[in-house]
Amino acid sequence: MEIFTSWHTWDAAEPGLRQRLPPAAVAAVSRAATFAAARHGAQQRPTGAPYTEHLLEALEVLVRGAGVTSPAVLAAALLHDVVEDTPCTLDELAAEFGPEVATLVGWVTIPDPAPGQDQAAVKQEYLRGLPRAPRDAVLVKLADRASNVQTLRNLPLPRQRAYYAQTVEFIVPLAAAHPWFARWYQAWQHEFADLAEN
Repeated sequence: MEIFTSWHTWDAAEPGLRQRLPPAAVAAVSRAATFAAARHGAQQRPTGAPYTEHLLEALEVLVRGAGVTSPAVLAAALLHDVVEDTPCTLDELAAEFGPEVATLVGWVTIPDPAPGQDQAAVKQEYLRGLPRAPRDAVLVKLADRASNVQTLRNLPLPRQRAYYAQTVEFIVPLAAAHPWFARWYQAWQHEFADLAEN
């Protein structure tokens, strides 16, 4: 199973991007990376690592793994959590990066629960709706989850098991229509098969 953890800083990511993308696309992706870093600020992942590492891992999965070159998809990968995890709105994203990027981010943003609504139930409903998402939004989601699950063993065991089960139920089926992701998630599922509930 290939791991994507070598682009944890923009300085590490930029040479690989320049090898694979035209200058205008690299500039667009750079702008999204700068925006995301400013919005997420000092936020950290559950492991304590800077949050921006997750965003750059998702970018690396798309570019170095799946061979995606669309500037909109790559920008959306870097921005995919700004609405969910910061005060940024989809309208702000649309104004800054255009409606296509904002739409992709909207598809991968878990809605806030309504008054009296359970957060876990809202997330389940969101995950069930992902098969209706546009192809490019699915690519962003697949890269987002790949970043999270490639280092699953860094989490406490109960969280590993729950996240494994959720990924197998909702995300692995999404990968089937995308050959590179289908192969990657198959290898991932094999690597972490011990987490399956018996």
